[in-house]
Amino acid sequence: MAAATLLMSATARLRDRKVDAERRTTVSRTVRSSLVSVAGLIGGQVANQAGEEVGRVVDVVARLYGPEPYPPVTGLIIRIGRRRAFVAAGAVDRVLPGRVRLRTARLDLREFNRRPGEVLLARDVMDHQLVDVDGVQVTRAADLYLTPLADRTVLVGVDVSLPTLLRRLGPRRWQVRPTPERVLDWQSVAPFGEQATHGPAEVRLRASRSALHQLRPADLADILEDLGRHERQQLLGWLEPEQAADALEEMEPAELENLLREAPPEHAARLVDEMEPDEAADALRDLDPGEREALLTRMPAPEAAELRTLLTHREGTAGGAMTTLLVTARPTETVAAVRAKLAEQAEHRTEIDAVAVLDDDGRLLGDLPLFDLAVAEEGALVADLVAWREQFGAPVTVRPDTRLAEAADRLVAARASSLLVVDDTGRPLGRVLADDILDSLLPERGRLHFRRLLK
Repeated sequence: MAAATLLMSATARLRDRKVDAERRTTVSRTVRSSLVSVAGLIGGQVANQAGEEVGRVVDVVARLYGPEPYPPVTGLIIRIGRRRAFVAAGAVDRVLPGRVRLRTARLDLREFNRRPGEVLLARDVMDHQLVDVDGVQVTRAADLYLTPLADRTVLVGVDVSLPTLLRRLGPRRWQVRPTPERVLDWQSVAPFGEQATHGPAEVRLRASRSALHQLRPADLADILEDLGRHERQQLLGWLEPEQAADALEEMEPAELENLLREAPPEHAARLVDEMEPDEAADALRDLDPGEREALLTRMPAPEAAELRTLLTHREGTAGGAMTTLLVTARPTETVAAVRAKLAEQAEHRTEIDAVAVLDDDGRLLGDLPLFDLAVAEEGALVADLVAWREQFGAPVTVRPDTRLAEAADRLVAARASSLLVVDDTGRPLGRVLADDILDSLLPERGRLHFRRLLK
């Protein structure tokens, strides 16, 4: 009986999947049959209701930045003799492959005046760079597809396939025929270039962030490296400074160096200021002294002073690779109090894997891993955790001038994910993390980052 029930259930699931697949195929065919190629529409006939030609399509106007998920077509620019005129969407009866039919023989021909959020699809979007958020890559729009939706025509997809580029070079009969082998849903792309400069800034910003917010810093770094100079400056302008800084920390050093050089100094200084101190110091080291000083002078004085101190340490040493971001505690504090300190540093979670315990003179007593703090009772004293840790020996530390190869050996021997960097008096100066050591010792492998999550 149970076997029969399972068989019936499996059969039902297979039948449902078959129905779903058939339905998706039918929908796909329906959508494909209704697609209109923007590339094929350009130069196409514009006819009145009697079928008489009144002009030719020059471009399609759409409201790219607005509340709608799919940008609506707001009109056409058509050529009538030697004159160009704007025809509002309300005067358009149907947009068909390669041609347009109007509702009336009478036209109110006006000069085109761009309204907020509007772009010219052929001139401003086609052949320009786009970010495919789902595929996490930079691509170009080989064609754009329109489709009728209720009482209007909307932009639904971006064709990024090579065959489409070849189709556009062929005879007119090929150009009007959509070839949607590789089409991106419009909601999964973020446009760049001329098309991203029109309309209210806050609307453009909202539209772009809605497509980009799901990307990880490493994904954004890859995109920044692939974009052109103008486009990546646009992307940096759309991102929150903290999000942009996280992406910069994941970039290859040479790409980051170019980005900082091409950005306006004020903007570059702000981005570097938002980076983690060790990452910021690495980025500044790659710049010429004059370029470095130009950024430092534009930063807040305390942050600039901290970076100047880090830059005094030689590259390839613990001091040159350390972060100065430290969470410290006193022996008399409770675990709950230390956890509260950690919560305040949540945005720097990837730079914190332990808490340095100091005496009243600021000298190091112990280094507590986050795991110890996570499993301890909230009311327990830090002194008790340090005493328990002492059975494993004193915390392993390095000096600022310790070579990273030696620091790596000590890190492996201690089975730790970071080492504290201390001065001659035993006072912590910073922390050198395992991924920073690997970045320095294995530069050909690219940037490596370990996740350090505070549960």
